[in-house]
Amino acid sequence: MDALVRELDIKLRQWQPDIAHQVRQYLVEIIELADQDALDILRSRAVEQEVLDLIDEPKTR
Repeated sequence: MDALVRELDIKLRQWQPDIAHQVRQYLVEIIELADQDALDILRSRAVEQEVLDLIDEPKTR
C-alpha cells in the first residue's frame, strides 16, 4: 500500500492540475463508496470496454 501511495503522490505532482484534481475527486468517491460497502455499483472500465466491443462486433449469420 505504501508503494501505491508513493506512486500516486508522484503522479499527482506530474499530471496537469486539472487531471490531478479529477483523480482526487474520483478517489474521494471511491473511498466513500467503499465505506458504504457500495463499490459493486461502480462499473469498471474493463467491463464497459467489453460491452462496447461486443456491440461493435460484426454480426455473424
